[in-house]
Amino acid sequence: MLPEYGIKTLDDVNVSGKRVFVRVDINSPIDPATKRILDDSRIREHTEQTIRELVSKRAKVVVLAHQGRKGDPDFTSLREHAEVMGRILGKPVRFVDDIFGSKAKAAIEALSEGEVLLLENVRMWDGETKSASAEQHAKSELVQNLAPYVDVFVVDAFAAAHRAHASLVGFMPVAKHVVAGRVLEKELRALARVRAKPERPCVYILGGAKAEDAADISEAVLSQGIADYVLTGGLVANLFLAAKGYDLGEPNMKVLEEKGFLQLLPRFKEVLNRFSGKIILPVDLAIDVGGKRSEIGVDQLPTQYLIKDVGSRTLDEYEKVIAGARSLVMNGPMGVFEVEEFATGTKRVFEAIARSKAFSVIGGGHTIAAAAKFGYTNKVSHVSTGGGALMEFLSKGTLPVIEELKRYSK
Repeated sequence: MLPEYGIKTLDDVNVSGKRVFVRVDINSPIDPATKRILDDSRIREHTEQTIRELVSKRAKVVVLAHQGRKGDPDFTSLREHAEVMGRILGKPVRFVDDIFGSKAKAAIEALSEGEVLLLENVRMWDGETKSASAEQHAKSELVQNLAPYVDVFVVDAFAAAHRAHASLVGFMPVAKHVVAGRVLEKELRALARVRAKPERPCVYILGGAKAEDAADISEAVLSQGIADYVLTGGLVANLFLAAKGYDLGEPNMKVLEEKGFLQLLPRFKEVLNRFSGKIILPVDLAIDVGGKRSEIGVDQLPTQYLIKDVGSRTLDEYEKVIAGARSLVMNGPMGVFEVEEFATGTKRVFEAIARSKAFSVIGGGHTIAAAAKFGYTNKVSHVSTGGGALMEFLSKGTLPVIEELKRYSK
């Protein structure tokens, strides 16, 4: 049981011999040319934490999942996902190229205890992403066809929990038992420690190129007394600096313009003014001069060169703040970590987090990729599977699927 949320877990239900439907998020990076899986991290997480337990308890496991969106390069079948899942599990995982038709039903009926079946990509059915309530989704083709087979419905897809799609919430009104899986349970327990009742000081570190939500998240965690400080890097820092009145120079302002970020400046200025002293901006920056790192103070702006990292003096200050923290959240790298010259900021922040005594959470695709590249994945307390879902949860304290789970957990 997750008492903070009133949500039941696998500890609260007997799954032996039962048909257990598990909605996971194994949406993985795909090579657009070969359609092959490039990284199996999410598949491994769900397989090792939730599916393996269900197999050991002799459940008949039916897995629901998506991959990409229709029209996107990463939209493809889940056949290879089943093969990867089987290798991780150490036993075959059946796959059927059907979602709720006769082939899917026959495969479900043929399941023996301890076996696993992965159905086809649920987004191949157009009704999956339709905007509707849980009760409306319960009347859909997907749920009406599969509901008779569902003894237990397990929600394990934290990374997709910001979207109340049919396969995520539609089974909740009709299933006998609705519980959280181990991945979702682990996420919610970890995030409670950095949002509900964080140990103080609590520090949020926001960076990266996806800066559009940074002002809202900063306002949410600072206004509610969740975070004590917000450290900034990447385009998040550039936006706040521009909002403070700094001219970053033509090439850097052009980057913000091309991403549609200039229209956000009034919002960033409003939040910065409201929380002056709490949102900490870089005092120096690393610029790209012919492929080499050169550092300038913000008082030397504007610059004709692209800003690609925070500077050394900034990092000295950030390290002091991180060292004193007891709760830490990092979303987004400090700079262009993919290039060695400009990986310094991200590396030093990770090293400071690793040295700290804080409970630390990192999330977002680029943050996790950077942590893996530099060997810090196992040096933080929790690596979140969520990107957009993590940011929305940190901002609002809940997600649409979590709210439905609170209603229907039984």
